[in-house]
Amino acid sequence: MQVRIGVQFVPKELVVETAQSADEVQTALADALAEDRGVLVLRDERGGRVVIPADRVGYLEIAEEERQTVGFGGGSQYA
Repeated sequence: MQVRIGVQFVPKELVVETAQSADEVQTALADALAEDRGVLVLRDERGGRVVIPADRVGYLEIAEEERQTVGFGGGSQYA
């Protein structure tokens, strides 16, 4: 899944491809924000880590995997 992170005072957003679920990412942010001087840590698909001070996260956008459809649309007009 793709996670977009807006960081305060950084003009470009960070984009992380992660195998973590949406719930895991959301929980990681909530836990980091609950700690004094907490950090958000996400694992990317290549085994690396992205570490951001939680109090600098402006927004977090979680894009769930879209299901790919095969064919020419959502059904036939002709029945």
